[in-house]
Amino acid sequence: MMWLLIAVLVFLIFYTGVIAMIVYKESHVPQVTDYDAIVVLGAQVLPDGTPSIQLAWRLDKAYEIWLERDVPVVVCGAQGDDEPAPEALVMRDYLTAKGIPEERILTDPDSYNTRQNIVNAAALLKDYGAKKVLIVTSDYHLPRAMALAEDEGITATGVGSPTKEGLRYWAKNHLREALSWMKYWAQKYLHLPLE
Repeated sequence: MMWLLIAVLVFLIFYTGVIAMIVYKESHVPQVTDYDAIVVLGAQVLPDGTPSIQLAWRLDKAYEIWLERDVPVVVCGAQGDDEPAPEALVMRDYLTAKGIPEERILTDPDSYNTRQNIVNAAALLKDYGAKKVLIVTSDYHLPRAMALAEDEGITATGVGSPTKEGLRYWAKNHLREALSWMKYWAQKYLHLPLE
């Protein structure tokens, strides 16, 4: 019983440390310098076919950045079991409604996780000669997305859309993201086949 308590305590200390790392990393993202494409990572689509608030924040941030530089925009995300359409298609429609020409938007409706988002976006951008991408996602998610891009040999900077809701929303996303970092490390360093 004592060993179990010690193991739980060690895990909780480690888990808290991972959350602290995320908070530090998201507030110390290098300043955006140069980019020739924008990659927007998906999030949940609501049953009525509209972006969730988190996805809308990401898209609004991407649009704001696109207004500064007219570059191709890749929108990523497949259709989850509880979603009426692929995230990428909903994202495309949202951005075209805001004013980005449809021919400037590339869609990846096949990726189910962040690694697939990055790999598929890079494949879509090959014909455009994009060498440096700007990743747009939620602030807490950005450091891991950039780490995955680096693992894939992609030169990337990033901008995080702020998590604007209250403490409960902040805590839920950071607690979940800490688990995602643990999974990422297990895949990268232990080569565990986790999906």
